[in-house]
Amino acid sequence: MNYLFLLLAILTEIVATTSLKLSDGFTRLVPSIVVVIGYAVSFYLLSLALRGLPLGTAYAIWSGLGTALTVVVGIILWQESISPLRIIGILTIIAGVVLLKLADSPATQTMSQ
Repeated sequence: MNYLFLLLAILTEIVATTSLKLSDGFTRLVPSIVVVIGYAVSFYLLSLALRGLPLGTAYAIWSGLGTALTVVVGIILWQESISPLRIIGILTIIAGVVLLKLADSPATQTMSQ
């Protein structure tokens, strides 16, 4: 359940960040409201996920995957540039998240003891 909360927190963070772009500097009402509500919901869901997940890992997954997926949204919606370096950057973020998750797995903790 904790990972479900974390996934939902990531998705609402992406919606809020996308709406931040659409708010045009908070000059458009509806996207501005979505930003505030989206971030509030995202932080609430993250707080629920933290009940059962380590802080560092949960935050790294939330911010890392949120960042990587927001880059993808920018490429799709606003035709932001895509280059080999951007792809490597996204893959590096995802690899870091995977490594953090593996570091918290019971098998890894058993090996380190």
